[in-house]
Amino acid sequence: MSIRNLFLLGLITFFSISCSKNTFLVHNGNMPSPDKIAQINIGQTRQEVADILGSPSAISCFDDNNWIYMSSTLKKVAFFKPEELERNVLNINFDNQGKVAKISTYNKDDGKQIEISEQQTPTQGHNIGFFKKYFGGVGAYMPISTKDMEDNL
Repeated sequence: MSIRNLFLLGLITFFSISCSKNTFLVHNGNMPSPDKIAQINIGQTRQEVADILGSPSAISCFDDNNWIYMSSTLKKVAFFKPEELERNVLNINFDNQGKVAKISTYNKDDGKQIEISEQQTPTQGHNIGFFKKYFGGVGAYMPISTKDMEDNL
């Protein structure tokens, strides 16, 4: 076989491999099975819910009486943006006594697209001026102690 034929065979092999469709399904989250969810009733305690469903995927930052179990399935093809095929959310609200008050389920169709804002939220404190920002640290860091400087004199 000549070099030219080997080169063409290598090119054909390379392009046929690189054109193959690489599809991956990625499953994320911790969604309990429907029969376990059916065991949860209004009035059960947090411990009873945790024993049946396990620990939640998330607990609300602002209200620890809100437990969230969620899962999603994404389809990834090569370098393209992943496509969400499925999303399931189970939201369990507890009252002040730690008993189940409300059970809600949501899916992908219930979600809303949120637009990211380009604005910045200023932090509390003072505004640093130009000179303070760039020259405020001058002299603050002394790599040599004053004792070492006296010994070298």
